[in-house]
This record gives sequence, C-alpha cells and structure tokens, in this order.
Amino acid sequence: MAELDTSSGGGHKKGGVKKAKKLSTRIDLTPMVDLGFLLITFFIFTTTMSKPKTMEINMPFKDPNQPVDTKSKVKESTALTILLSKDHRVYYYEGIGSDATQPPKVEVTNFKTPGIRQVIIDKKKKVEALVRSGALSPTDKTTVLIKPDVNSTYEDFVNIIDEMSINGIQVYAIVDISPVDKEFIALTEAANGGN
Repeated sequence: MAELDTSSGGGHKKGGVKKAKKLSTRIDLTPMVDLGFLLITFFIFTTTMSKPKTMEINMPFKDPNQPVDTKSKVKESTALTILLSKDHRVYYYEGIGSDATQPPKVEVTNFKTPGIRQVIIDKKKKVEALVRSGALSPTDKTTVLIKPDVNSTYEDFVNIIDEMSINGIQVYAIVDISPVDKEFIALTEAANGGN
C-alpha cells in the first residue's frame, strides 16, 4: 500500500512567517511484486506450448486372411508414376513401366507452377474421361506411384504428399525406386543435356 510520511521538517517560526510542512511520499512496492509473480504464474500455466507439426498418413488395412492373388492390381491406364530426384526435379511417366520392351516417355518438371500439380490434374481428368466413356469401371480411380530416389530431399517428399491431398488423389503408394526407374532418370538427363 502507498503510505504518506507526515513527519515535519521543523516548525521554527522566523519573523512571523509560517513555513508549510514538507510531506514526503513513500510507495511500498511489495504488493506489486506479489502481483507480478501471480501474473507470471498465471501466464505460464495457461500458455500452450508449440505443438509438433505432423502429417497424417492413412495406411491401408491389410487383411491377413485375404489371398495374395485376389488383391487389386494397378491398371496401366489409371497409373501415374512420379520419381523424385536431386535438385527438386520430378520425373514422371504414365503407367507403371512394367513393359521392358517399350519404355515409357519420361518427362521432367518441378514443384513450381504449373509443374507436377498440372500433370496430376491432367491425369485425373484423363481417368475420369475413361470412366465416363465406359473404358474403365466406375470404381477405378487415378493411382499415383511415388518413388523417391536416394538423392531426393525430405522436403520434396512432403511436397508430393501435399499435392496428393490438394488434388484429391485418394489412391497413392510410396514405392522403392527400382534400377529401371534410375535408368529412366539417367536417360532423360542425358537426353536433356545433363539437366
């Protein structure tokens, strides 16, 4: 509490002139320190610490009783294979590249606009057109195979997973890159002059 010091500084009368008393003020800051600690304690207990940023990946259910041969296979017409490589390069081709006698046409892009997003949108439109025409069954959906190379970055992997979410791709798989796919990348780089 604030208190006033009312002690007089001397009351001598000189020549009949009366001097006014000097009053000094003294403020006790002890309650203010208590209030400060109460506020600090309140803010510590009510503050939420930064939550870790995580990404949710829905993994498919694996039925142990289901025979291996009845599992669904990826159709060439619905598949898009994406190869993540160095320097934020994204190589892609339509299909799964299963025919060794006829290698797919591998093209290169990146994550900048339009980039890989436009490729995914175009593939999704092609599959929807095939479903509407009756060439595919209504249950067939665009399937993306993501194959990160050893020299690709984690940032690229997160970006491609984000693209799946943004474009509404419900069926995608993260697959180990094969030596054939690495050869596709090498041939594409050679054809583009090392770029």
